[in-house]
Parts: sequence; structure tokens; C-alpha cells
Amino acid sequence: MAAPFALVGVAVWLIVRLVLVAVRYPVTVLASVSAYWMYATWGLSPLVLALLSLVAGGFVWAGLDLPSFLRHVWYRVLTEWRRATIYVPQWRTVMRLSDLAKVQRGKEYRPRLRRVRSEGWRDRVRVRMIPAQSPEQWEARRENLAHSFNARSCRVRVLRPRLLELDFIHSDPLSRPVPVPALSVDESAVNLKKIVVGLTETGRAWTLRLLGSQLLVVGVPGAGKGSVLWSIVWQLAPAVRAGLVRLVGIDPKGGMELGQCPEAFDRVVYDNGPDAVALLEEIAAEVKERASRYRGVRRLWARSTGEPFTVLIVDELADLIAYQPDKQLRERASRAIQTITSQGRAPGYALVGLVQDPRKEVVSFRHLFSTRVALRLDEPQQVDMVLGDGVRQRGAAAHEISENTPGVAWLKTDGQREPERARAFHVTDADLVELGLYFTPATVHDFASKRTSGEGSAAA
Repeated sequence: MAAPFALVGVAVWLIVRLVLVAVRYPVTVLASVSAYWMYATWGLSPLVLALLSLVAGGFVWAGLDLPSFLRHVWYRVLTEWRRATIYVPQWRTVMRLSDLAKVQRGKEYRPRLRRVRSEGWRDRVRVRMIPAQSPEQWEARRENLAHSFNARSCRVRVLRPRLLELDFIHSDPLSRPVPVPALSVDESAVNLKKIVVGLTETGRAWTLRLLGSQLLVVGVPGAGKGSVLWSIVWQLAPAVRAGLVRLVGIDPKGGMELGQCPEAFDRVVYDNGPDAVALLEEIAAEVKERASRYRGVRRLWARSTGEPFTVLIVDELADLIAYQPDKQLRERASRAIQTITSQGRAPGYALVGLVQDPRKEVVSFRHLFSTRVALRLDEPQQVDMVLGDGVRQRGAAAHEISENTPGVAWLKTDGQREPERARAFHVTDADLVELGLYFTPATVHDFASKRTSGEGSAAA
């Protein structure tokens, strides 16, 4: 009597397995079924001809629109290939050997492999954790997992409770410099909450928030701090020229950096002495004065106030607050900068501080910077100093950034758990010359004329 029920159970199990296979390997299943149907209906020759036509069509598609071909065809094939040949065959063994699977009362609890998505440079592997497991256990085994699945590195991201996504990195999409976009003359397009300064590794725009934020950029010499700095100035240029944004700069290196385009700045000081400290104290006094006028009127600066948004750029911040031999000047500079960073967000003041050494004795108030950017660093411990505790364990390996990729950075914003990897625009000396000409009165008409003629051509 039990035999029919057993047969029904086996049939249901087989159907479920077949459905799962079709869902996990749709391209393979569809291609196999189609090929068998064509062979059974018309024979071998039409099947070979159809395959050759399909391959030729793929080459034509790739030649006409490579990104579309990669997204809709190649990455789907690659996904199924890597799932079938790398992740599924090794999953059980890797989970056991890495102590991510547990045996309790003779029953094995093993994390479930849910979904694999390949994007060429990385594989996104979704995993459901077993009970009583935490993301920290996976973060501690990132290197083990990367080597086990033939990847260069592994990152761990939490999607929701008990659901993780592992990024297995195979290549670097940020290996090539990112050219700067054309200068704009439309000041209304400048969004102080989303200043585009480069590209993320996923191909999206890398944006930095200046309104209501303070920015700390840390990196060793040659890491690309200048790329981040000038990318910000480049994107703010239309608003600066229109008077909506005011740039103020301090360059203790004698103008080696900010002196490349002094035309962009309302005021700039090229040392770390009394003049620089006086400028800091003047900005700090402006912050307090404007905040007192806004009291009871508004909570955050807006363009409608008629007052410019002020961006203070300090290159080599440590020269002012740590390396200045005069103790009195050093303490005055530190107090002024802490006033600006702690009180300047609401009244429309943003500090962009660049530094090489992130140690606490150098920048003791790193917590006042709501957005932190870590370019190439010397030591693994410095990553957590800049981005926060535990960020390096989640994959933010700023100490492993290559010397050949200046401008590549990891960034972290307060309230955002996962760090993001990006590369700033590559601003060349020729670009800085163009930027300087952009601010000269003689060229304002030229830029406006080019824009007008371009709009006329588009309309025509």
C-alpha cells in the first residue's frame, strides 16, 4: 500500500529538483532543450547551421554594443559556469574545513548557497547563515574563502538578518585612470549633497557630500590626494564662478598644490604660520556669527540665504595641528579647526582636510569628520584608524592599493555600514591650466558662447 505514495514522493522530489536546476542554470537548460528539439525535428545539419548562426550573431552583437552583450549574454553564461564548476562542487568541503558548518547531535548545519551572479570582475555569492552564526565569523575567514574559490580577495556584506553576500574579486575594474568630464557653465547643476568626483568599482558615479558634512582624506605621498582635491574643485567650479560657493585654501607646502590654480580660491595662504592660523580663526568666527543669525530661522544652509557656501581646503592638515613647532599656534589652529568641523555643517561651512598620517596623536578629532576617504596607506591598522573599527575586516584593504593606481580609495560615511571602493578623476596639469582659464574674465564669454552654440547645434 505504501509503494504508490513512495513513487509519488519520488516523482515530486524529481520535479522539484528539475525546477531548481532550470532556475539555477536557465541558459544551459534552455540551450540543451532547444538543441535536442532541433536535432530530433530536423537532424544534425540544421542544428550545426543554427549554432554557427548563433555564434555569428553573438560576435555582431558584441561588436555593436559590447556592454549590452556582456550583461545579457556573457555574464549569464559565466555565472552558470562558475556556479557549476567552482562553488557547488567545493561548497560543502570549504564550509567544513573553514569551521563555518557545525554538527550538533549528529545533524550537520551547513550555510546554504543561495544565488551566484557573475559580473566578470567579481562574483556575488548569496549565502544564508546557520542559526547562532554572525557576520564576524565570515569576515574572519575572508582570506580562506578567497583562496578556496580561486579569487584575489573576498568581501562580506550583510543584506538582512541571516543573509550575506560574498564578493569574490577576480580583477580590478579601477585599474585605468578616470578622465575628468568637461567643465560646465551651469551653476544650478552643482549639487552640494552629491559632488561627483570619480567612479566607483561598480561603474556608478562616486559622489561626496559637502553640505552638512566634513571630509577627511588620508593617504601616503603619491596615493592621489591631489586627485580627490582637484576633482572637488573641478566640479564646484561653475558654482564658484557664479558666487554660490567660496573656496578658501591653506597649503603649508608653500603652494606646491593649491598654487597650481590660485584663481579658484577667494583666499589662499601658502604656509602654516600666523597667517594660516589667523585665516582659520577668521573662518571659525564666521561659523559662529552665521550660526547665531540662523538661530530660530533655519536648520541648514540653503542657496536662498544669498550667502555663499564656504569650502575650506587644508592640504597637509598635520602641518598646522601637529608639526607646527610653535605650541601656541598649534593649539590655536587645532581649536579653530575643531570649531569649524563641529559647528560648521548647519551654517554652510565644509572642511576638506588632507593628511598623510592618521594616528590619533596627529589628528585627535577624526570623529568630527563625517566622511572619511582612505587612499593607499602603509599599514593595515591605519585602515581602521581612518574608516572605523572593523572596516578592514569587511574588505576595505586600503593598505593593499597598488602604487600604480593613484586616486583609488575606500570611503566610509557615518551611518553607512559598508565601505565603498572608488577612483577619483585623474586631473592633469593641462586640466589645471584649463581650470585656471575657466575663472579668468576673458574666457567666461568663450565658455558661454561654446555652450550656446552647442545647444543650438543640438536643437538643430
